[in-house]
Amino acid sequence: MKELTHIDEAGAARMVDVSGKPSVRRTATATGRITMQAGTVEAIRNGAVQKGDVLAAARIAGIGAAKRTWDLIPLCHNIAIEQVDVRFQIHETAIDITASAICTDKTGIEMEALSAVTIAALTIYDMCKAIDKTMRITDVTLAEKTKEPT
Repeated sequence: MKELTHIDEAGAARMVDVSGKPSVRRTATATGRITMQAGTVEAIRNGAVQKGDVLAAARIAGIGAAKRTWDLIPLCHNIAIEQVDVRFQIHETAIDITASAICTDKTGIEMEALSAVTIAALTIYDMCKAIDKTMRITDVTLAEKTKEPT
């Protein structure tokens, strides 16, 4: 098992020192799913949700969450995000969410991609909760991460 980098010798939480690391191009893709009734999916497709365009709001929320990950998760570094993309694939009773993010920095971008997926799903949930009490957010996972020297 690997050593936990966010814990010091005394067992206290700490922010990892990345000052000596080189900046490299990093990418990450995260995925997740929100399940719901078929009628809720249709309402989203048809723009019939009273709160507005659900997927547009979820996309903006996901991008915003990626940009604020350092503020939401206490030990994350504030990195220079170069790009965040949030996409949706609509199914009969679910919406799959994929978020990809890119940075050139000393530490990762995976938490930003995971935050984007999670907050996009929560936004869909919030906008549709009045019409569907059965929604479930599932399968949020890191699908891929890469790093390559610049």
